[in-house]
Amino acid sequence: MISVKEQVSEEEWKLRCDLAASYRMAAVYGWEDLIFTHFSARIPGPDHHFLINPFGLFFEEITASSLLKVDLEGRVLIKSDYLFNPAGFVIHGAIHGARDDAMFIMHTHTVEGMAISAQKEGLLPITQTALSVGSDLAYHMYEGIVLDVPERQRLLHNVGDKNNVIFKNHGLMSLGQTIGEAFVRLFFLQKACETQVMAQAGGGALIIPPEEVISRVDQQTISNGPIMAHLTWEAVLRKAERDFSCYKS
Repeated sequence: MISVKEQVSEEEWKLRCDLAASYRMAAVYGWEDLIFTHFSARIPGPDHHFLINPFGLFFEEITASSLLKVDLEGRVLIKSDYLFNPAGFVIHGAIHGARDDAMFIMHTHTVEGMAISAQKEGLLPITQTALSVGSDLAYHMYEGIVLDVPERQRLLHNVGDKNNVIFKNHGLMSLGQTIGEAFVRLFFLQKACETQVMAQAGGGALIIPPEEVISRVDQQTISNGPIMAHLTWEAVLRKAERDFSCYKS
């Protein structure tokens, strides 16, 4: 039997390994929701094929070989015993097909992310972590489980060119040109939601920094983001290699 590794290019295999590592590390951080959320990576090239997790596996079970290769019409391109979650295809396929810069997409249903998604004012600029999300945040209103293709256009309109998204009453999503960018953005978006929930639970008045401080941190994040994402992802890969190198199988 021909292995998946033998059927793909070296570039795609590296992409598969990176994406599988991101799933394993997401499980470490507690970002999984049984089998119901998705990370994806677009394979470079004109066809906009992308990799996504098979429906039915925990994040901690994902390997490079188990990832599904899908086209924009929803066809699985390398034979697998699994199918993809339709909601994952609708969301990830829409963005991968429309934005060439969105090479990696990470979507979660964490408790804290859903808690903030249910708040009318959304994410508040009350911590340095929240400020690092800055102006790079969009919101998409809840329309039910994302199974309807017509919702794609509204989703794309609401996301625009932003790289962090709060799906109201639903969860979080981060995008990146590199896997490090997507992972770091999601890490800080998630952490900002966690700290907001904790701060609100304290019951005291919340401090909103002056507008000039908010703007300064936003610019600092934009300036330093790429190098910080690269260094962080290299550290993430080292941990993945130490703790569960089987992700590369």
